[in-house]
Amino acid sequence: MTRRLALLFMISAVLYAQRQMTVAQLSGFIKSSVASHLDDRSIAETVKKIKLTEKLDQRTATELMSLGAGPKTANALHDLSEASAGLPDPPAPTAPAPKPPPRMVTLPDSEDRAKILDAVREYALNYTAGLPNFICTQVTRRQVDPSGIGDHWQQADKLQEQLTYFEHKESYKVMAVNGQMVNNKDHLKLGGAITSGEFGSMMYEIFAPETAADFEWARLGKLDGRIMNVFNYRVTQPRSHYSIYHEGVNRTIIAGYHGLIYASRDNNAVIRLTLECDEIPRDFPVQDVKLDMWYDTVKISDQEFVLPIKWDMHSRDGKYMVWNSAEFALYRKFGAEATIKFDSTDDPEPSSKPETTPAKPPVKKQQ
Repeated sequence: MTRRLALLFMISAVLYAQRQMTVAQLSGFIKSSVASHLDDRSIAETVKKIKLTEKLDQRTATELMSLGAGPKTANALHDLSEASAGLPDPPAPTAPAPKPPPRMVTLPDSEDRAKILDAVREYALNYTAGLPNFICTQVTRRQVDPSGIGDHWQQADKLQEQLTYFEHKESYKVMAVNGQMVNNKDHLKLGGAITSGEFGSMMYEIFAPETAADFEWARLGKLDGRIMNVFNYRVTQPRSHYSIYHEGVNRTIIAGYHGLIYASRDNNAVIRLTLECDEIPRDFPVQDVKLDMWYDTVKISDQEFVLPIKWDMHSRDGKYMVWNSAEFALYRKFGAEATIKFDSTDDPEPSSKPETTPAKPPVKKQQ
């Protein structure tokens, strides 16, 4: 599947039907929504439809407001606190379990490394077969640095989309650009950095037999406290399908690439992959394409799946540097009741730089 690179930014909000929640579930919803930079009005409208089963005391409500909720959400939490005053207190938090003693981690020998790689390959080639039909929210941000230095990033624009994954195919519905509602906008014709295929095509291509990628065990690593087997890989240009298109010169090239695969030591699931293009012709405008894709466990209808949670992409066209990043949030089962509503009147707060700037993620590119 062809990916396109250019410039985008997106943010979104979801309104649920009225539902009952505990205080802990409400806290989780507020934290997730604020972390995903959903707009204040959408969060507030959802809070207004929540019916608590426990008392939301003022101290807890104030703590939730301090997470970065806007004024509408703060008012909705205040009203919810007053409405729940007669309900029973939530259960006291249980003491955390004592930490287990550290495990001794031994390096796999050459025979074990080959077995691990075979297991990771099997996981990657069968990854999409195990995915359910779902809808999620994609939040994409575009930043540029015309100076070419890399520390003068300017926010360019923002985009909100609904992403539907149905029968192993993904489709996008553009809902808003820069906070303004839009109709009949084609995902692939928005201009800027546009990606698709995040749900397994890149992973599959790296491990496909016809790609004949070279793999080498690199080291044991750690992501979010989990031990990872880390592999180097390289795909040569004649075996690659990674295309980069530049609209200005109306030219497409196929690039080779290399990167890292981070696979969980516990179940061989790919949790992170990086990609850096090689063998780009010197006379082609786009250079230095780098990608970084992160996966994590997501619950959909009480079942857990490993799904993309974010990606980063960096590229250079002459001095002009592009940094696009996206987050996936609010995964839910595909169905007629699963909808997203956007509010164009509230301009979401732009996100700051991530704490770390990782390598950068898989896209195929249009300039």
